[in-house]
Amino acid sequence: MVVDLEKLEEYKGRNMARYTGPSCKLCRREGAKLFIKGARCNSDKCAFERRAYIPGDHGSGKGFRKRLSDYGIHLREKQKVRRIYGILEKQFRKYFTMAAKKSGVTGENLLQFLETRLDNVVFRMGFAPSRKSARQIIRHGHITVNGRKVNIPSFLVKGEDVIEIKEKSRQMPLIQEAIESSTEVEVYEWFQVEKDNFKGKILSIPTREQIQLDVDERLIVEYYSK
Repeated sequence: MVVDLEKLEEYKGRNMARYTGPSCKLCRREGAKLFIKGARCNSDKCAFERRAYIPGDHGSGKGFRKRLSDYGIHLREKQKVRRIYGILEKQFRKYFTMAAKKSGVTGENLLQFLETRLDNVVFRMGFAPSRKSARQIIRHGHITVNGRKVNIPSFLVKGEDVIEIKEKSRQMPLIQEAIESSTEVEVYEWFQVEKDNFKGKILSIPTREQIQLDVDERLIVEYYSK
């Protein structure tokens, strides 16, 4: 019996809980850095730099490369974005449904929903070293939005929202180290950060040009439209 590995992976993605294996394998599987581990991805310890081929027996290290079908190309782009933001298939499909119902370009709407998740915003603002760490910080009640505690990582921020680290949480080593090592917050035009005050403000919902993500969202729209 011939097994379609692409469809098998999609089946697993729909029916398994959150991925708990090695994060670097996800980058290698997608053939691109997903920056799941934050600063580590820019260091010499990055596994993708040392082994930039897919993991397992079918990796290029074994002298084998599989040519992707059209379905596989669309699937890989969808999986790549889903893994970048660290969300499950059911959640991702929900965001796509919301994006399709909203006026405007569906692909851009989808990325805007993902980009304005609170866990992503906390990561982008440099308050956490990765999105995974940002989710932990939020769930443990260390973040406020407009002065009110929010412990839901999927909370969607909007223009003029103020995101802040609670005063009693500002000395946490994880947060301190993230703020000290963050160097890219200035490149984002849709929010501003006051590192000394442990706060940031959303200036506007990001446009597609302001969402610095090397993906083709049209492939995702086509994937779900089939």
